[in-house]
Parts: sequence; C-alpha cells; structure tokens
Amino acid sequence: MIDILSLLLIITGLGLFETISSIDNAIINAEVLSNMQEKYRRLFLLWGLLFAVFVIRGVLPWLIVYGTIPALGPVGAFTATFSSDPEVLQAIESSAPLLLIGGGTFLIFLFFHWLFIEQKHYGLRGERYFHSKGVWFYAVVSVLLSIIVWSALQQNAMLAFGAVVGSTAFFIVHGFKQNAEFQEQKLMSKDLSDVSKILYLEVIDATFSIDGVLGAFAFTLAIPLIILGNGLGAIVVRELTLGNIDRIKRYIFLKNGAMYSTFFLGAIMLLDSFGFHIPPWLSPIITFSVVGYFFYKSLRFAAYLDLKEI
Repeated sequence: MIDILSLLLIITGLGLFETISSIDNAIINAEVLSNMQEKYRRLFLLWGLLFAVFVIRGVLPWLIVYGTIPALGPVGAFTATFSSDPEVLQAIESSAPLLLIGGGTFLIFLFFHWLFIEQKHYGLRGERYFHSKGVWFYAVVSVLLSIIVWSALQQNAMLAFGAVVGSTAFFIVHGFKQNAEFQEQKLMSKDLSDVSKILYLEVIDATFSIDGVLGAFAFTLAIPLIILGNGLGAIVVRELTLGNIDRIKRYIFLKNGAMYSTFFLGAIMLLDSFGFHIPPWLSPIITFSVVGYFFYKSLRFAAYLDLKEI
C-alpha cells in the first residue's frame, strides 16, 4: 500500500510537471482569449477545465493502461495499482514494462527534439551548441532507438516492439503538435466566433496534453492519482491563462526545467521497464529539484532585467 506521504508527493509532483509542461500552450491560449468576451473566457475556464481534466487527462491514461493490459478489464485498469488481488498484480508486473518503455522512448525523443531543434532561452552551458547542430537530431534518436531495441530484444521481443511504438507515437504526435501550433496562431487573425475559438482551443489542448499524460506514468500507474495530479496542474494552467500570464513570461527558463524533467522521467521509465527498481519518490523529487533550479535561475534573470530598467 502507498502511504499518505507518498500519495501527496506523487500528486504534487504530477501537478507540477503538468503545469510546467503546459506553460507554452497556456501563453498562446491567453493571447487568443484576450480577444474574447468575458463570459466566453469564463466558459473556457469552467467547461474547458472539466473537459481537460476528466476527458483528456482522465480517459487518455485509462485507455493507455487498458490497451496495454487488456486482461485487467476496464474497471481493473482504473483501480489496478490499488488492488491486492495476486492475479491483478501479476498482470501489471508482466505488462507494465511495455507501457513504460514506450512512454520512456517517447519522452527521451521529446527532450532531444527540444535540445537540438526548438527555439529556446539558453539556460545551461552547451544548449547553444546542441541547438546549432540541429541536423543531428534524427541521427541521435535513431542510434538511441537502435540501442533500446537491441537491449530489449535480449529480454523480450514485445518489449522491443513497445520501444518502436513509443518512437512511432512521438513522430505522429509531433506532426499533430506542429499543425496545432500553426492552427492556434491562426486563431489570432481569423474572424471566428468565441464559441468556435473555445472548441479549437480544446482540440489543441488535447494534442498538447499527451506529453503530460505519458510523463505521469513515471510517477505512478494509478489512474486515480494521475487524474488528481494532472487535474491539479490543469487547474493551475487555466488560472495562469486568465490571470498571471505576463508574469509567467518573465520566468524564461521554466521550459528548460520542463524539458530536463522530461528527460529524467523518460530515463526512469526506461530503467524501470528493464527491471531496475526505481523508488516511487524519485520522480517527484527530481521534478521538484530540476524545476526549482530553473525557477530560481528565472527569478535571478528577471531581477537582473529589472535592475537594467532602473
């Protein structure tokens, strides 16, 4: 059984990871909402939040667990990790590595895509160098996939297939995300009704939520905890979207913290899938530490800018 302290640590870690991984999307959402009537902004906060928490961040992880371990059944997939049934525990133990290696591969690819290709504020020495070598992204992830698949084949062919599924999912989701970013920017100039804009934002939010959902499995396989943690993060992101987004923009290294957290969570999932025992408190502790460092770095940089303006 998971004790109360572990539960709180997992839920708060999930909430923090969901929040920081959604900052970019929240900023663009805020810009779209700034051109909408107040009542529709409130509608987005209320019904949009319910959709984001219960449909996207609730149904999606449940479907992933159910699809990976169909023997549990729909109800068992939801409550599996709280069960004391030996058959349920055996089903989780035998099938969970497939989910973990796929999710871990996805997150590792996501980190290297950010490191090599995406525009960023350089928070650590070496980031500028890697960004200048963006052409090497595909070579690096191809070699990594070969190593992961070869290692997995030494244990189980299905485990290797899970890694391939994770890499395939990354490129499919990445394509959708690129299109979503393009569509979200077009909302700023399109003459659409406020209701239409809300629907667009919800579809786009669903696309961007996949990173947070997959990262959640590095914390726990318990769907109720994922819903609580990711739901907490979704609430914070909605509040930031409507209230303090200009202040959040000043914390320019938060995205760096999100991506380094993504790398560590992906590595934990990969190690776990190969049978290494990873204590449940490690993922939230790493997330708090990494995000805390880059938050502090952002505060110092913001203070430096304030001094320059005086």
